[in-house]
Amino acid sequence: MLIREYKLFKEFPKGYWKIKLKEIYEKRERISKLYNEEEIKRIKNEEEKWRKEIYEPWIKKSSERKSKFETASGIELKPVYTPYDVKHIDYLEDLNFPGCFPFTRGVYPSMYRGKLWTIRQFSGFGTPEDTNKRLKFLLEHGETGLSIAFDMPTLYGYDCDSPIAFGEVGKMGVSISTLKDMEILFKDIPLDQITTSMTINAPAVVIFAMYLALAEKQGIPFDKLGGTIQNDILKEYIAQKEWAYPPEVHLRIIRDIMEFCTKHVPKWNYISVSGYHIREAGANAIQELAFTLMDGFTYVELGISAGLDPNEFAQRISFFFNSTMDFFEEIAKFRAARRIWSKVLKERYGVTNPRALLLRFHTQTSGVSLTWQQPLNNIIRTTIEALAAVLGGTQSLHTNAYDEALCLPTEEAALVAVRTQQIIAYETNVDAVIDPLAGSYYVEWLTDRLEEEAYKYFDKIEELGGMVEAIKKGYPQREIIENSYKQALKVENKELIIVGVNEFINKEEKVMKIFRTDPNVEEIQKQRIEEVKRSRDNKKVKEALEEVRRAFLDPSINIVYPILKAVKAYATLQEIMDIGREIYGGWKEPDLL
Repeated sequence: MLIREYKLFKEFPKGYWKIKLKEIYEKRERISKLYNEEEIKRIKNEEEKWRKEIYEPWIKKSSERKSKFETASGIELKPVYTPYDVKHIDYLEDLNFPGCFPFTRGVYPSMYRGKLWTIRQFSGFGTPEDTNKRLKFLLEHGETGLSIAFDMPTLYGYDCDSPIAFGEVGKMGVSISTLKDMEILFKDIPLDQITTSMTINAPAVVIFAMYLALAEKQGIPFDKLGGTIQNDILKEYIAQKEWAYPPEVHLRIIRDIMEFCTKHVPKWNYISVSGYHIREAGANAIQELAFTLMDGFTYVELGISAGLDPNEFAQRISFFFNSTMDFFEEIAKFRAARRIWSKVLKERYGVTNPRALLLRFHTQTSGVSLTWQQPLNNIIRTTIEALAAVLGGTQSLHTNAYDEALCLPTEEAALVAVRTQQIIAYETNVDAVIDPLAGSYYVEWLTDRLEEEAYKYFDKIEELGGMVEAIKKGYPQREIIENSYKQALKVENKELIIVGVNEFINKEEKVMKIFRTDPNVEEIQKQRIEEVKRSRDNKKVKEALEEVRRAFLDPSINIVYPILKAVKAYATLQEIMDIGREIYGGWKEPDLL
């Protein structure tokens, strides 16, 4: 077997999520009866009276802009919400105070009154020297955490000199093929004084091993390292499509990383469960919430199947969400995510450690919402999305640059994106009150509705045999395709207005400065990897790669140790990844159309 037996635990009854939904409905009914029934009824009657006597006559005279108002996820909205719509809420059970279970109002008691969110910018292009320069520029201007983007060959686990990498080296991220590249990337950046987030999945174990090897060279103990590798392979099969091996092989590697970090790198987040790419692929907020959390539960079960204690390892599972233009739905999504995660971990998996119940997340503003038409409008879009993330309680935030629909960010655009966060942080006073929208009839109703819809997706996925089986059958992929098609039709039919795209169009677009990477990047990187191969001890490399091969063949061996040894000997990314390809092959997803 490639991984230890993987399945839902026997002590859980069949139809767990149906039971949870039933409990939610029963609880709402029970709590509703605790309110002053006469007062609630009076409010409901007054709402109906207002609708018939004031609202409907008004719209007959002046009409409304749309025949139906709904969220971006298609949840139909009333014109107004009242105490009647949230009469089922038990404050202490459903909301509680910040830093208290179920953490709806925030994971920490003081939130931004104590510490602002980490300001990150997703950065990476060209050679490691190019990206090192940009990272230092951002740190000098107020960035408080690094976030690294890798180019396509690196993301798939290929070296810069591979034929498959031709034309893509350094184009959409930094090119990393060996430990030498990693050394240059972080030159003069002390790893124990900064947290680093690396968006890498299929070859995450190799890139992480290079980072560990670099820490050793800097004389930094592993237990002093803080940061995140995304390492979320399930969302790759669902949305981003950058995998190397069959799902079971990748899950085995993730299991090994979890074990290794639990023992040696206790401050490192070894999975950032990513809804961002699911959303960018075309999912709505409900689908992003449901598929992301179900991926997270799958990783929890993976850790338990490896014999790890969820009270310990679940503390190092973080999340990565999208924030897009439906302002209130995004805020409600973040609040619902915290509540669902903490309740399921406590009730289903028996987690009792409060820190392990916290859903901590990074947010990135939506790339899909950016337009190449009238690109300066993107500054406004990003500001709105960033504010939603902050009001939703994010721990870390990346704001997209206004020119990203045209090119990689120019230095000017990247600086504006950092300044956007700083203006929100220091000029708006939003840090003064924790979860300021709590108690809003609409926000609380919408939070509950998103939670309910997520549980319905969980139930469907369980019926299919869990998330891995659902992916193999193409279920989440088809759901995303269908939603993406519906959204495209809305834009085409002007049911959804995109300023500058299908309405308020400028006949002539202003020419903008376009950022272009050095055209010599590929040649520079090829020369570097050639020099590494020529100067390294190839006998030592061969021996290390043989150890990697034995570990791939024997799942009782934790694969991180031999890969760490291999990268320290300057084995390349592809040399290591190709061993797994030779043994297990690739994976083809089912026909989705």
